[in-house]
Amino acid sequence: MEPVQRARCYIASPLGFAESGRHYYQDVYLPTLARIVDPVDPWSLTQPAEVASANAEGRQREIGLVIGQRNAAAIRSCTLLAALLDGQEVDSGTAAEVGFAAALGLTCFGLRTDLRESGERGMRVNLQVESFIVESGGQISTSLEELVHDLSTTARR
Repeated sequence: MEPVQRARCYIASPLGFAESGRHYYQDVYLPTLARIVDPVDPWSLTQPAEVASANAEGRQREIGLVIGQRNAAAIRSCTLLAALLDGQEVDSGTAAEVGFAAALGLTCFGLRTDLRESGERGMRVNLQVESFIVESGGQISTSLEELVHDLSTTARR
């Protein structure tokens, strides 16, 4: 019997920018999502030494564009996107990834566990981000367990 191929899911989040976020991302978030999808981790597409070298040589813009191109290619290789939407406002890079993925036809999901209000009245986050997620066929979950359930239901289709 052939092994079942799992859906590729781009993992959009700002968690790689801080040590505290990296811990949750690497030790909790990615392993949990890996139980049901094949996670595509944009934080693993570029090595810290590559960024440090570019910074030392004054090539910050160049490395930034390379990282953006790698992330866009990774999104194109997926059928799903899971976006972490916590924070006072949704991270601008994560919002851009959601919009790009939705425009490409990926089903997008969001996770918002933050207790603070964000976005316009009646919305969980910025109205455009939430609209893209819903229009793509996805939804915003309020717990990691709920996100796993939502992704697993879609990944099996």
